[in-house]
Amino acid sequence: MPDLDRDRTDHLVALVRRHLDEDGDVLGVYAHGSATLGGLRPYSDLDLLVVLGRPTTYGQRARLTEELLGVSGGAGRPVELIAVVRDEVRPWRYPPRREYLYGEWLRDAYERGAVPEPEDDPDLAPLLTMVLRADAPLYGPPPATLLDPVPHGDLRRAITAGVPELLAELEPDTRNVLLTLARVWSTLVTGDIRSKDAAADWALGRLPASYRPPLAHARAVYLGQETENWSGRAVRSCADLLVREIRAAYGDEGEGPGE
Repeated sequence: MPDLDRDRTDHLVALVRRHLDEDGDVLGVYAHGSATLGGLRPYSDLDLLVVLGRPTTYGQRARLTEELLGVSGGAGRPVELIAVVRDEVRPWRYPPRREYLYGEWLRDAYERGAVPEPEDDPDLAPLLTMVLRADAPLYGPPPATLLDPVPHGDLRRAITAGVPELLAELEPDTRNVLLTLARVWSTLVTGDIRSKDAAADWALGRLPASYRPPLAHARAVYLGQETENWSGRAVRSCADLLVREIRAAYGDEGEGPGE
């Protein structure tokens, strides 16, 4: 079973249904992410996917966002909640379309009144893959009842598409960027989607010793074993090498990320 606080997840499912389930529109709610990939870590979000039977209204998205602002973070674990409309992702097509996104990194915008809008989102490819592999319904049928599998080529394409944006966030979000780059490399080579710490373990065993310290520190911080401190660490060199490895791994089936 996923590493989840069922009281918390039951509350979130009830919240989602209260705002989006006017006529049975919530078809399923599924756990994914760290909880289903080895367990929640100190910095892990609580990741949920909602599958809907029809698109949301602006008012529904606004009210759901307002309530999530009150329950995500603070004394509790941050929530990342994504919704898709079943007919927008099944039959599968690329890029897939996201109906709704709540994440703490967008809190400032939401507090200023921004409301998430539907948009195409390649990152749904690995997310839906994790949901299907985890098979962890919190409400509704098994996810394979509602979702199509993501073709391997589209998974590879999607996880490399965001690499340039990741690099742009290296300074303000060093830990997450290094761990995510390690996971992209691991997935390209092995086809598995590992937890961030497991992907870092995999990558550390393959990096030259002089490039390992920044990634090892990112892993230790993620696990709550060290306090985050990037002073004197060759972060850019480590990130650049990870990107070169990603490009080499992806190059077997197409152009490298960002090219």
